[in-house]
Amino acid sequence: MTIGNLKIPGRLALAPMAGVTDLAFRELCRELGAALTYTEMVSAKALVYQDSKTRGLLQIGEAEHPVAAQIFGSEPESMAAGAVLALKHSGADFIDINMGCPVGKVVKNGDGSALMLDPDKAARIVEAVARAIDRPVTVKIRRGFDKGHLNAAAFAKTLESAGAAAVAVHGRTRTQMYAGNADWDCIGEVKRAVQIPVIANGDIWSGADAAKILKYTGADMAMIARGALGNPWVFREAAAALAGEPIPARPTVTELADTAARQLRRACETKGERSACLDARRHFAWYLRGIPYAGFYRERIAKIETFDDILRISEDIKKNLG
Repeated sequence: MTIGNLKIPGRLALAPMAGVTDLAFRELCRELGAALTYTEMVSAKALVYQDSKTRGLLQIGEAEHPVAAQIFGSEPESMAAGAVLALKHSGADFIDINMGCPVGKVVKNGDGSALMLDPDKAARIVEAVARAIDRPVTVKIRRGFDKGHLNAAAFAKTLESAGAAAVAVHGRTRTQMYAGNADWDCIGEVKRAVQIPVIANGDIWSGADAAKILKYTGADMAMIARGALGNPWVFREAAAALAGEPIPARPTVTELADTAARQLRRACETKGERSACLDARRHFAWYLRGIPYAGFYRERIAKIETFDDILRISEDIKKNLG
């Protein structure tokens, strides 16, 4: 498919997740089959105010294309200026606007999924960003804000008219957060309502789920979020499912431990050991979900301070659980 004039070489995307989809994790998912990745969402206003920590979140890999820089905010002028800066600092291929984040502190400021309550303002933001840059603009939305505002299809049409080149739809409302089941029917409704590509998101936990959501909704791409945490192999499984091929065997405990260590080594290289090791406490624990007798190692993982700690834990896991 294409987003604007940008060709996407596959039907699988890694969803942007704040505090999770750093460069190291995105590179690993690309290696295993993700055709499209996004930076963690960054505040357009923080970019305008030249916040160095925010700029650091826009780091992308040399081979990480196509890739989007995702920004959030609710003021058309600062969003346009932030989009220009996001492209300058990242070298991304297009800008994605977050209109789906359900987190309280984001919504309270009128950002993220709060914009689904104000389609006119959302359209002005898309128009402003599209005028400011020479690359495609896409938007990530939800089913609606709450059960009283299930407006995904109409909202997507408004964004399309404003200049959006694609829309990703998470099949939950803002008030659901991440609870309950995602409604895939609303994604199909969006697909039938617009002419631009639609990316389906929500409850993709396996390769089979990715194939199922595309068939069920008619969407152009499947966007995997929490299903990839500690399981980047979900992209390999999804690629096989879409090709009608046998699903590859699950990785061994040794492969899990080695891959976790490799990802976290790369994170140390790209954002520093301290920051990477704090994040490793979550990432490494995700890799061990479902592994018998892994509880002891989770206690050690929660105390990771250095990359040497990561290596020692990885070797012990291979020795005792592999």
